[in-house]
Amino acid sequence: MSNAVYRRIEDLEKLNPPLTARPDLDEYWDLTLKQFADKPLNATKTLVETPFTYMQAYRVEFEGFDETPIHGWYVLPRFHIHEKLPCVVIYHGYGGSKGNPEDYASYLLMGVAVFAIDVRGQAGETGNLLRQDFGTARGWVTQGILHRDTCYYKAITIDALKALDWASEQPEVDASRICALGGSQGGGLAMIAAALSDKPAIAVPHIPNMCQMDFGILNSTSSLMEAAAFIERFPEHLDAVLTTLSYYDNMNLAHRIRIPIFVTVGLKDPVTMPETIYAAYNRVESEKTIVPYPFTGHAVTGDQNRKAMEFIAAKLMK
Repeated sequence: MSNAVYRRIEDLEKLNPPLTARPDLDEYWDLTLKQFADKPLNATKTLVETPFTYMQAYRVEFEGFDETPIHGWYVLPRFHIHEKLPCVVIYHGYGGSKGNPEDYASYLLMGVAVFAIDVRGQAGETGNLLRQDFGTARGWVTQGILHRDTCYYKAITIDALKALDWASEQPEVDASRICALGGSQGGGLAMIAAALSDKPAIAVPHIPNMCQMDFGILNSTSSLMEAAAFIERFPEHLDAVLTTLSYYDNMNLAHRIRIPIFVTVGLKDPVTMPETIYAAYNRVESEKTIVPYPFTGHAVTGDQNRKAMEFIAAKLMK
């Protein structure tokens, strides 16, 4: 059908902007993953009483990138038979938090365990011990942004990977049936986890950030506006910032994804813009599905959630 809506989708499906990856991208991540592989989680898990008869909830703390205690909810369906469960590891959107255990009831009704974590320093219970040697723009994104090893993106990426490690070690969880899932910032983390971790069997990046970040920093209204504000204040650091971001850009890392992924995108989204998402998605070489929503902005709708759960059920449920 030849109309504006379908032409827009066809154009996005053809997007193939040049990569911004530095030559040592894969070597850098191989060494980084090796460096953090044996870092202890130092985790604790505490049972919490809730009013929900069919939910078992635990408060969890673990360490990821550094010694910052990352807080999470680990919730299980009380009605499951005693086989091991699939598990969804959930990352929230920018400025959010892990929320409350009942926020994940729909997964429990599927018979799926959930591990939902705070992203450090944002609106949850988790602080941030990341060292800071230079000033920042408002928000969190520009902390340490002048180098790939000091930046906030590195800290939250390693935190996200370590959350998958923790979930895979739980006695109730079938380590072969883990899904990395999130929306916006959380979608970006789910996608980078799919590229860098061997723990998830599938990934669901809803409206993912951290895609084609050089385009996003110029055009989007996302958290990358903070990086733009930083460069406006310190224009001499443009190249350093773009270099740092390139190591955390899902467009550059898409070739490392080897698992099935399910992506959603809103074509009216000014935050995680469809151009950026398709730029990353089009480079994924594994089994993949993308569902565009022509009239949706920066949101994860009920239909997006339903389709994602159908994907999870098809891939992870026995």
